[in-house]
Amino acid sequence: MTDIAFSGATELAAAIGSGQVSSVELTDHYIARIERYDGELNAVVVRDFDRAREAAAAADAALTKAKAEGRELGPLHGLPMTIKEAYDITGLPTTWGVPELSGHLATADAESVRRFTAAGAHFLGKTNVPLLLADFQSYNNIYGTTNNPWDVSRGPGGSSGGSAAALAAGFSALEAGSDIGGSIRNPAHFCGVYGHKPTWGIVPPQGHALPGDISPPDIAVVGPMARTPEDLALALDILAGADPLHSRGWQLQLPRPQKLRLSDLRVAVWADDERAPVAAEVAERAEMVGRMLSEQGATVSFEARPDIDIDSSFETYHALLSGVMAAGADDEARSEARQQAATLSPDDRSWAANAVRFSALDHAQWLQMNNRRTQLRQQWNAFFDDWDVLICPITATPAFPHDHTPFGQRRLDVDGDQQDYFRQIFWAGTITVAHLPSTVFPTGPSAEGLPIGLQAVGAEFTDHTTIEVTRLLAEQLGGFVAPPGFE
Repeated sequence: MTDIAFSGATELAAAIGSGQVSSVELTDHYIARIERYDGELNAVVVRDFDRAREAAAAADAALTKAKAEGRELGPLHGLPMTIKEAYDITGLPTTWGVPELSGHLATADAESVRRFTAAGAHFLGKTNVPLLLADFQSYNNIYGTTNNPWDVSRGPGGSSGGSAAALAAGFSALEAGSDIGGSIRNPAHFCGVYGHKPTWGIVPPQGHALPGDISPPDIAVVGPMARTPEDLALALDILAGADPLHSRGWQLQLPRPQKLRLSDLRVAVWADDERAPVAAEVAERAEMVGRMLSEQGATVSFEARPDIDIDSSFETYHALLSGVMAAGADDEARSEARQQAATLSPDDRSWAANAVRFSALDHAQWLQMNNRRTQLRQQWNAFFDDWDVLICPITATPAFPHDHTPFGQRRLDVDGDQQDYFRQIFWAGTITVAHLPSTVFPTGPSAEGLPIGLQAVGAEFTDHTTIEVTRLLAEQLGGFVAPPGFE
């Protein structure tokens, strides 16, 4: 077969099964591309090529035997892939970019790794992340900086930036990232690929954690990234289901899409918001998608919004996010945060003030925020009684230039307006706090030739609907396009 570098995972697995290409050939092809192109990208920062070749040879042998015996193998049999550095793979480092963990080697596979392996995949290596997965860029003092394949002077997003860059550059056909503040969605948008943030709780996060952390984190999810919606759907079916502690009695049955034509859809479009203004071409792209859907016969509204207090919603998200981020703080740090929070004016609800205030939440305050979150979930559920999906931005601009100055000094240029760096998390957080699934899909280039992606958001557990909508949209908009120089 031709053009295997940018073929989808589903297509490649079928080609291996039919004998068009062997697992060894495909594995060697990806390794050669990584060795040729990754010097300027620095996406695949942990390489496991020897074991990948051994696994590929074993997969080819197993396929020969299975055919002779008339047996079916897994849906990803023989497929080489990469995965975010934050997932454990036995014998490989899991550091989250923390220098003190540079010698830490995983002793077991993450649950997602086990499920991909059970489906027949094997791993070429792991892809880069920011320190503690806490940035819209992907760089750290262990592995260095990852560049965007569309423009190496810009970042690929974060925290799954290495994952998105590897997909866009043709180093892998399938990836898995994680998301609490857009960490799957932001890189997918910046690199022109697809990413799915699942409904909270449907994909077990075990083994995607710092050493010693075994409880699923609040609001954070793990999920697939790919170059096609079809691959997202297949990967979600592989990954979703009971975590090991629930497996004796917990089952998941995600509903399948009920509407298979654009003309059947009811779509709300939220193209911009004064709380976090986006670049004009990003807002226009969302409006263009809405107009196209209307022309295709869909019911489209540019005014429909959930009946929620948006400011309160974002503050609830910020509180829950800060609780997760501050979970590892010691007693001294917590005491300092409480003292600093006590000096704040009650009227100061700025991002900086709330970052201090929410890092010092006690359990009673967290429970209050959790109650507010549940109210938001109910209100969004009512909204999606009337609408199948919401189309909206994921962040304010296409990929921006590298900026490694301290967080507090960073600004994001949005059509000449110097916004606070973390203001862009509004679009991700508004969706995250309500546990909603969101699929990011490419819509074509910006004026500068950079990808612009948007979110397709749905009701809790309608993950396959949001993915299917992006498949239908790809028929009109086109899907993934390889960046120049990597074709």
